[in-house]
Amino acid sequence: MKKAIYIFLAAACLSSCDSFLDEPMKGDYSTSTMYSSAEQAELAVNAVYNAAAYSINLWKFGDIPSDDSVKGGNAGDQADLGYIDEWNVLSDNGAVAEFWQNTYETIARANNAIAGIESSSIDEGVKAQLIGEAKFLRAFSYFQLVNIFGEVPLKLKPQSTEENVHVGFYSVEDIYEQIERDLTDAQVLPASYASTETGRATKGAAYGLLAKAQLYQGKYNEALASINSLKSLNVYDLEDDYADLFRLGADGVSNGNSIESIFALFFLSDQVPALGNALNQWFAPSAEGGYYFNAPTQDWVDSFSEKTVDGTDDPRIDASIGREGVEWFGQGPFQKAWAPTTGYLVKKHNQPLSEVDAGRKGDGGLAYIYLRYADILLMEAECQNELHHPELAESPLNDVRGRAGLSDITGKTEEEMRTIIREERRKELGFEFHRFFDLMRWGEDAAKEALGAEFPWEAPRYYFPVPQTELDSNLGITE
Repeated sequence: MKKAIYIFLAAACLSSCDSFLDEPMKGDYSTSTMYSSAEQAELAVNAVYNAAAYSINLWKFGDIPSDDSVKGGNAGDQADLGYIDEWNVLSDNGAVAEFWQNTYETIARANNAIAGIESSSIDEGVKAQLIGEAKFLRAFSYFQLVNIFGEVPLKLKPQSTEENVHVGFYSVEDIYEQIERDLTDAQVLPASYASTETGRATKGAAYGLLAKAQLYQGKYNEALASINSLKSLNVYDLEDDYADLFRLGADGVSNGNSIESIFALFFLSDQVPALGNALNQWFAPSAEGGYYFNAPTQDWVDSFSEKTVDGTDDPRIDASIGREGVEWFGQGPFQKAWAPTTGYLVKKHNQPLSEVDAGRKGDGGLAYIYLRYADILLMEAECQNELHHPELAESPLNDVRGRAGLSDITGKTEEEMRTIIREERRKELGFEFHRFFDLMRWGEDAAKEALGAEFPWEAPRYYFPVPQTELDSNLGITE
């Protein structure tokens, strides 16, 4: 009897085997059905945000090669960052290749989403918003690439054909033109979202990044127009307390929700798998489970020679770094021994142990605020001054200085104002990964004054080499 049951089961298995193997994969979306609903199209755009979160690694290019910091960490750890610190980068540098690959992954996802959503039949309003978000993130990615590498492949279509995969270098001017097109298209985005949608790119983010791209090209009038469009939204303002930009609110709400935040990369801690901000671990002292990289320099500390109107230290210094004897997140005074390279550690992207303990230090909940209103005000001041109106630069500059408790600047010449604005950018935006790019756009004299006469400037400016992996695999590159 048992033998007969076994035979019956075997026969049943053989007869149904083909249909069993033909079962469609559960939860899998083919390219033909992925964009059949707004919910699925939104998932595709969410995947672009997920890839864009890698941009927190901008510190490796915005801070490390600048005069604000050095590599830090153990002497032999992350040797590729040491070469970046020394401006001695070859095409086989692993940190450079990793940033390139991950940024083009963001672009590839954006291209897929744009193409798929454009051909979908979802609601036109939803379609416009999702495409606008994807185009913003594509522009954001190309803005990083063009400022790190200069000429790069300009890929705007899904990587489904050889022609779209093997794309050659485009000029810096061409890359910027595409950035401006994407950001202009992204201005269809809403000025704000419901609290459940916080973190998505907005109309203000499109205006703000466009202004930054225009400023970097020396298009001062155009940048001012974009800044005025942003300001007319009446959405943004300066936080009362500078330090609040870099800590969670009392209710645990992300700092990326700040009234000053224009575009931020958000992170969720305590998820499985982990989705937190790893900057915590990169910058924290070893006693807290950190690697103490990106060590601030004495030169950056010394830039805070000006006292507030009350005669105290500029509050931005202790909100930005840890230094000996100053309270470290309510855990006692900072100890110089925690920072063996320079005696200082970055504080802005760290959280107290009560929020992120040493065992999960790389799982932080802070957002990385890439673009904020203070940056916009300083860009406005710079544009006005470069257009020979130092008197019109005073108001936005003094708004930023006033928050820090510094006295107003008045009656300066254009050259004097230029120096003050550049110093203010360094102090206000320290360790937010902008400094090296500022030095490059300001030109050879500014770069060598900050970095030393030995800095290997090569007109029009210093660029990092394109990774060898790209040169070997991309058949569109013929140079």
